[in-house]
Amino acid sequence: MSSATVLIVDDEPQIRRVLRKTLTSHGYAVVEAKSGDDALERLRSEHPDLILLDVNMPGLSGLETCREIRRTSEVPIIMLTVRNAEQDKVQALDAGADDYVVKPFGAEELMARIRAALRRATSESVEPFVSDDLTIDFEKRAISVRGKPVRLTPKEFELLRQLVANAGNAIGHRRLLQAVWGPDYGDETEYLRVFINQLRKKIEVDPAHPRYIHTEPWIGYRFESPAK
Repeated sequence: MSSATVLIVDDEPQIRRVLRKTLTSHGYAVVEAKSGDDALERLRSEHPDLILLDVNMPGLSGLETCREIRRTSEVPIIMLTVRNAEQDKVQALDAGADDYVVKPFGAEELMARIRAALRRATSESVEPFVSDDLTIDFEKRAISVRGKPVRLTPKEFELLRQLVANAGNAIGHRRLLQAVWGPDYGDETEYLRVFINQLRKKIEVDPAHPRYIHTEPWIGYRFESPAK
């Protein structure tokens, strides 16, 4: 059972009702919002631990709401949608979502996604990384580029932690997906493409020519400390 608070954002009352019943039966506290603007207000007042956010809403769309949330918050966000095309998933991840669930979905699948999104790193600690332009303190969850603090989402942070913990070695797509998102993942390579691009934009001085996060074609990704 969990004591985490989940914010449900959906314009359809029956969907909110079903989600509330499912979540409360698993021990979660629930807050509801019926629009994007309502969600932003609830975020400020309720400080939820996770957000379930519908993509298709009138007014401020789910994608727009997600982008607004990411301006100020690192709270895990799972997008809910009826669309299953890869481009739709990429748009959701680009907007800042941590995960993407297609309707209709089973209760156990949703609960597994929520647990994975809420999961914090529990494996061995990783030593701080310091170079001439990048500093990462994993214990304090503090990152700076050229002396300026950088905000990462929980999944971005955990992905970076996995890469740095294995610095110098290529990590395969499946291994990375399962380490960051959970054991039910392995084929969602679009997740990695989006999140690696986001990380490069945040920590690389020149994302198009990365110093730190390198692509290993057909294999995965590798973190490398630049030569002094």
